[in-house]
Amino acid sequence: MGALSLCLVTDRDATRGRDLVAVVAECVEAGLRLVQVREKDLSAAALLALCRPIRELTRRAGARLFVNSNVEVALEVGADGIHRPQALVIVAEDAPGLSVAVSVHRPEEAIDAQKDGAEFVLFGPVYDTPRKRAFGPPQGVLRLAEVVRAVSIPVFAIGGVTPERVGEVRATGAAGVAVISAILSADSPAHATRRFLEALG
Repeated sequence: MGALSLCLVTDRDATRGRDLVAVVAECVEAGLRLVQVREKDLSAAALLALCRPIRELTRRAGARLFVNSNVEVALEVGADGIHRPQALVIVAEDAPGLSVAVSVHRPEEAIDAQKDGAEFVLFGPVYDTPRKRAFGPPQGVLRLAEVVRAVSIPVFAIGGVTPERVGEVRATGAAGVAVISAILSADSPAHATRRFLEALG
């Protein structure tokens, strides 16, 4: 998948006070080609206002944009897709023209997502990370490998992934990694992006 093997998942609280759009711009300039806007606390209007400039950034760079859960905002900004939690069902008729990505925590959920037409899934948490502890203990690369074997669509690993861990993640057959704080909280998000892309090959 090349540059599409790295997905940046946004979190305004992880940027160490820096403007999120500016950080995303830095990452896109460094080669990032897949962004998921995941700001669950925002109203629809605020989410729309955030997504508009990010859509412009991604469009100019030929990068893809997925919006978390809000189909209306995704359609309004011309996003490429919608990302949904496993518990939220979005059928094709509700999201015309949008690709669908799904967060999963078990192989069975990945299978269901594939049956529902998901383009790819995010599985985790693979490693321990404060931002994913609400989703349970880290599941590890062996469990990740089970999910990869269970489906034919791409699987992205999320949760505690660092450039140093990319090798063992890719050894499972995972298509790529999804990252939050390892990029957004880095001293240089652009440098962190390049390190991930180099590790991913």
